Amino acid sequence: MIIASVVSTKGGTGKTTTSANLGAFSADSGLRTLLIDLDPVQPSLSSYYPIIEEAQGGIYDLLAFNITDFTRIISATSIANLSLVISNDINNQLINLLLQAPDGRLRLANLMPAFEDHFDLVIIDTQGARSAMLEMVVLASDVAISPLPPNMLTAREFSRGTMQMLDGLKAYGRLGLKIPPVKIVVNCLDQTTDAQMIFETVREIFQDNQDISVLDSTIPAAVVFRSAASQGIPAHRLEYRQPSNRQSPSALSIIRQLAIDVFPQWRDRFEAMTEEKVAQIAKAGR
Repeated sequence: MIIASVVSTKGGTGKTTTSANLGAFSADSGLRTLLIDLDPVQPSLSSYYPIIEEAQGGIYDLLAFNITDFTRIISATSIANLSLVISNDINNQLINLLLQAPDGRLRLANLMPAFEDHFDLVIIDTQGARSAMLEMVVLASDVAISPLPPNMLTAREFSRGTMQMLDGLKAYGRLGLKIPPVKIVVNCLDQTTDAQMIFETVREIFQDNQDISVLDSTIPAAVVFRSAASQGIPAHRLEYRQPSNRQSPSALSIIRQLAIDVFPQWRDRFEAMTEEKVAQIAKAGR
């Protein structure tokens, strides 16, 4: 089982869109995939896709009471192979609970083995702010994905917020915990000179960094991702062929390449997701 967190200490970078689309594509590829919504302030992932069987509980029950009974905390979405732990911390109590608990930042890492026999991939969406909750998620992850829009304010916040958080977590290495590698994906990349320049600058900054890498694959500023979210369907199902009036690739090509870059161990499975196969899945899902 691979645990991937989608993180940034800044809001509005595209974490939920990235989580939802990577999760749905992985599920369509045949991976048993679990999405976990750990954003108590804007729990958009909890309602991104229709829920066909909603569990009584969610993330509050998992973290506050260590409940790992699937029937109580895991909901089934309309997408085969895609399950969900909803955010039900409506009073935002978990952060204080984790701060006071002796195992606070280690709690999720201690609970995740309960899911190993049931899921191939777990993707965790997080709140855009540095907190004990975010640090707990990173410590439970095998890889961290950080969407980064191509503007200087966001790039500076990544250096000031996310990188400082990662540096602060290195002390947990003494407890045998490994800080996961961070994979930056440039999100909402347009064709302006400024955006392209920032993209190249970010790549140069981290080209020799062993812990942080900038992916070659990018997510363009395409309307299809907003349209897919509005309709509650994965972007790769909505647009599996490249539109004739657009230079950027189809949503399927974009998400497929991103999945390959983030999870190379499943390359063959992802490459098998051709236009024809996705067209069949999309048609069956209507």
